[in-house]
Amino acid sequence: MTLSQDLWFDTDKCFVNGHWIAPVTGDTLPVEDPSTGQITGAIARGTKADIDAAVHAAENALQGDWGRMTAVERGRILTRIGQLALTRVDQLARIEAQDVGKPLTQARADAVALARYMEFYGGAADKIHGETIPYMDGYTVYTLREPHGVTGHIVPWNYPMQIIGRSVGAALTMGNACVLKPAEEACLTALAFAEIAREAGLPAGALNVVPGLGEEAGAALSSHPGVHHISFTGSVGVGKLIQQSAGDNVVPVTLELGGKSPQLVFKDADINEALPFLVNAGIQNAGQTCSASSRILVQRACFDEVCEKMAMSYGALKVGPALSDLNVGPLISARQKEIVSGFLHAGDTLEKIGEGQIIADAPDTGHYVAPTLFAPVDARHSLAQDEIFGPVQVIIPFDDEEEAVKIANGTDFGLVASIWTDSGARQMRLAKHLRSGQVFINNYGAGGGVELPFGGVGKSGHGREKGFEALYGFSTLKTVAAKHG
Repeated sequence: MTLSQDLWFDTDKCFVNGHWIAPVTGDTLPVEDPSTGQITGAIARGTKADIDAAVHAAENALQGDWGRMTAVERGRILTRIGQLALTRVDQLARIEAQDVGKPLTQARADAVALARYMEFYGGAADKIHGETIPYMDGYTVYTLREPHGVTGHIVPWNYPMQIIGRSVGAALTMGNACVLKPAEEACLTALAFAEIAREAGLPAGALNVVPGLGEEAGAALSSHPGVHHISFTGSVGVGKLIQQSAGDNVVPVTLELGGKSPQLVFKDADINEALPFLVNAGIQNAGQTCSASSRILVQRACFDEVCEKMAMSYGALKVGPALSDLNVGPLISARQKEIVSGFLHAGDTLEKIGEGQIIADAPDTGHYVAPTLFAPVDARHSLAQDEIFGPVQVIIPFDDEEEAVKIANGTDFGLVASIWTDSGARQMRLAKHLRSGQVFINNYGAGGGVELPFGGVGKSGHGREKGFEALYGFSTLKTVAAKHG
């Protein structure tokens, strides 16, 4: 399938001030289908000049209809965006599957999640209130929640729709005007979202989308003096650069970076209930997930049982093209396949206890890697310390709670953790001691949880997305103290 099919928006243009316009240079970038390695079309190669135009459009929107709009009206528009996205779920899913490489069922779940974000934030738009503060006699003091102004959003290639929903959706809810730079590897659903927003009645300039390279368009956005808040999801290295760049303008930054998320399995856990979570949290989207559970920590008393059952699950995994809708699709690019293959080579001295199978008719030009499970693995090994961003999991034994917590907290990351145990006391103790932005007990991910604040500690980043916390982050607090006698 080429990009000309099934699309209702321009793919080789930027979306600025409510219009589809060619990039200033006229240059484009190729679009590759990870399942085949074939070039299927082109997207705009936006640069600093296009970012300048987008920021200017956003500034004008804040001075115009968008800036004057009430919270109720903003909420209604976001709700309409969600409703329109639901009518296009199948189209969005197919586009995302071919653009990113994830199985069709997973891509469809992302499209539904995008709509859900818009519904949630649309309903929340008029629910964010200031407060009154008791103060000295003769004063009335209150606070206001106000938008930052122009917000910049740099979105990765692994979950474009979901991250646009939780980032751009929250920023628009609070009345900001947005400039979105999607990853050059996966821009199509970001462009589709722009057209859906236009159809829903979002005023011109409130949302602008500029595709392009990170070192060109992304760098221009993060350093632009007209941008008042930056939201970035991606690698630790790029996150550092963006924070440094934004720091020159003294601009706040929300960073959602990498992870090395553990699941802790104790001997009193229901292993059969835990099993699908242990496996799926590691291989979903071919392991290209910041919150992927790449470390499984298992108490020695049940270590052999967990290893045996996970190995059997791995043996049943099938890998193939996104539209085949198997368990695992391809990695995003040849470069990512090279990176993951390097980690697999680092595991040559380890025992491989489980491996999925790439189907026979998967194209040789696709970027496929078989899901791989290693056990037992020392907690200090690179496969247990470094973010792989591929379908690779390691199982690490432990003896008691103290050792489990030490291992779980023994990386630079702290994004998500999970505890599997029937002991209520242990659940509470470990939830408190795990160094992580989210902790799940006898589950993993809680079904996505649009309502649940999400973010990390350490090198997993700072700031929170999702839920009402995201709305607080995309606003600034003003204190008003009125002396009246």
